Amino acid sequence: MKVSFVIPCYRSSHTISGVVDEIQETMEKSERKDYEIILVNDSSPDDTFDAIQKLCASKTNIIGIDLSRNFGQHAAIMAGLHFTSGDVVVCLDDDNQTPANEVYKLLDKIDEGYDVVYARYQRKQHSGLRNLGSRVNGIMTESLLNKPKELYISSYFAAKRFVVDEMLQYKNAFPYVIGLVLRTTNKICNVDVRHRAREDGKSGYTLKKLIGLWVNGFTSFSVKPLRTATYFGFGIAFLGLIYAIITIIKKIVNPMVPVGWSSTMAAMLILGGALLLVLGIIGEYIGRIYICINNSPQYVIRSVLNAQEEKTSSSDENMSA
Repeated sequence: MKVSFVIPCYRSSHTISGVVDEIQETMEKSERKDYEIILVNDSSPDDTFDAIQKLCASKTNIIGIDLSRNFGQHAAIMAGLHFTSGDVVVCLDDDNQTPANEVYKLLDKIDEGYDVVYARYQRKQHSGLRNLGSRVNGIMTESLLNKPKELYISSYFAAKRFVVDEMLQYKNAFPYVIGLVLRTTNKICNVDVRHRAREDGKSGYTLKKLIGLWVNGFTSFSVKPLRTATYFGFGIAFLGLIYAIITIIKKIVNPMVPVGWSSTMAAMLILGGALLLVLGIIGEYIGRIYICINNSPQYVIRSVLNAQEEKTSSSDENMSA
């Protein structure tokens, strides 16, 4: 069984070589000695691609991909997946927080018959913002993408070839890896692994990027927000009807009761806010449809190192997908 490792890289010039060394040491000790490593530079502003070039020069089973601009972690993963040839694909981080020397735990579960295996951390070493983002992401995937409540989602996972091939059928500009996995199979499980403290730098996920990731998830793989907006509109309309009936009854019972300006303005503000919220959700969907119709790319590759000729040409067909 050949194993392909996909690692999206951003601001990891000081850590990526350690991750690669750990993968190589682990795989050499295991029975699965046929493997490849795909390193995707997501237009990192530091010397990350220089480090990738040195690694590619030292080993022929390391493929380096340089994206033309920063497309985000999920787009970088999709770019790397197009260059994989393994029977199983393992995705992990570039900061050495995800322990590559415990990859056998994921692969053993794949051998048991699971299609996808996610690493689960008993104690995460991320920042407070990143942990909050993970919790919000978990709630969102449960409510909108029907993720099982007991399933823990992380950036460290292994997937069978057919799952990856199905994920690569997605051609739109807003990839969301978790959504692509969940819509492909339900034979998913967790294994417990350690989570290390960050050795260098800080997480590339800002609040803006986290919000963008959540929006990608619920607009690309669920229509539940639109249905929620519809229910919300019905609720506001129903409250407005009740309020109108109460006002009429008050006027009939006591004709001297004045119609309040403040209550009228409050009702208008509530109704106006509800309309703007619903229109904003609809606009988000329409905007993304417009961008996809215009064939906006998931990613654009500037250069590729160590890729076989046939693999490069087949990926060129998908580069602008």
